[in-house]
Amino acid sequence: MNRILVVEDEARISAFIAKGLKAAGFVTEIAADGITGRDLALTGDFDLLVLDIGLPGLDGFSVLSQLRKDRPDLPVLVLTARDNADDTIFALESGAADYMIKPFRFGELLARIRLRLKETATEAPQTELVRGDVRIDLLKRQVWVADKIIDLSARELSLAEILLQNRGNVLSREQLLSHVWGFDFDPGSNVVDVYVGYLRKKLGSDFVTTVRGFGYRVD
Repeated sequence: MNRILVVEDEARISAFIAKGLKAAGFVTEIAADGITGRDLALTGDFDLLVLDIGLPGLDGFSVLSQLRKDRPDLPVLVLTARDNADDTIFALESGAADYMIKPFRFGELLARIRLRLKETATEAPQTELVRGDVRIDLLKRQVWVADKIIDLSARELSLAEILLQNRGNVLSREQLLSHVWGFDFDPGSNVVDVYVGYLRKKLGSDFVTTVRGFGYRVD
């Protein structure tokens, strides 16, 4: 679950944003001044910062400048009443990921936040796949169920990976054959069904769902 820090000195606005983000499934924290906001952003485990410019204690541009030095990985969305082009350009050139003008529509703010988070997730390489008690360490090539390491063959591991990477989506037998076996097997072969059976025995009977007439899915 993504954590978002909102640095905004107007309590009405910060409460409105926090309420909307919570309803959208985010965890939020609020800071009402620049110094507190800067300290939280530097020390807290946040995925994105919504930052006002006209803040007491330390203005938003100063907060942004320090974050670019010490937390360059933290995306910052500037949300301010300042609508002149010079401020917009300065904020973006100082490292802000986005710039929105007040008054604003929450739906647009939410869409921009999700886009910035998606961009960040795309940039960071995925090192782990998780579903319930099943965890695949992509770097060590190890599979865990709860606290126990499970021995999977290379084919079984590849099959589990592609299913988890597409969780929620149905993959046909042909798609799985192409990815795992590279069409080394006849498309009419039941090898996928056999290996799905292996995964169910090793990772749990509910690990893979059969979608009759279409293929397989990890929920």
